[in-house]
Amino acid sequence: NQAFVASNEADSGTLETKEVCRLFKEAGKKEANVYVIMGELSNQAAVQRTKDIDDVIATPECSFIKIIDKQTSNWNRDEAQNLMTNWLSTGKPFDGVIANNDESAIGAIQAMKAGNIDMKAVVVGGVDATQDALAAMQAGDLDVTVFQDAAGQGAGALDAALKLSKGEKVEHKVYVPFQLVTPANIDKFLKKN
Repeated sequence: NQAFVASNEADSGTLETKEVCRLFKEAGKKEANVYVIMGELSNQAAVQRTKDIDDVIATPECSFIKIIDKQTSNWNRDEAQNLMTNWLSTGKPFDGVIANNDESAIGAIQAMKAGNIDMKAVVVGGVDATQDALAAMQAGDLDVTVFQDAAGQGAGALDAALKLSKGEKVEHKVYVPFQLVTPANIDKFLKKN
């Protein structure tokens, strides 16, 4: 008997994109053009998170969002910065960037700042809720990230193992939920020094 303890990867890109959609609506956008920065194309999480973005945009509530282009940065900040710099050089108007991870979102932010883009006018989303990402959010540059509860996963795994050792029933899949992180709730996620 065994249990699989993880986060449901589909939640991460879904939470991220739904919040980006909500922010566009709040800003009164009838149309929003976004760039999508993907993780490593061979990586299951990257594939899933990109599919989540497509799935959310396919819903009637968020169908006003159009993807101008999507490219991979291989989860890498420098590659994302170069990618965003190239996109900026096209001069196409855009409203946001949805990245598969925070490092890529931060790279895009660095490129936008270097290109004098008004960060208040664009919506940027990432996934991971890294300390750098939280700092970027506090600075007003990153609008959305998603926290994957590694400690919760560990606790869930331990809990499942203990139950199994006592012969108790365990759900075969124990999902530790992803949590949306925004400026409104960031305080819950900042490391208390």
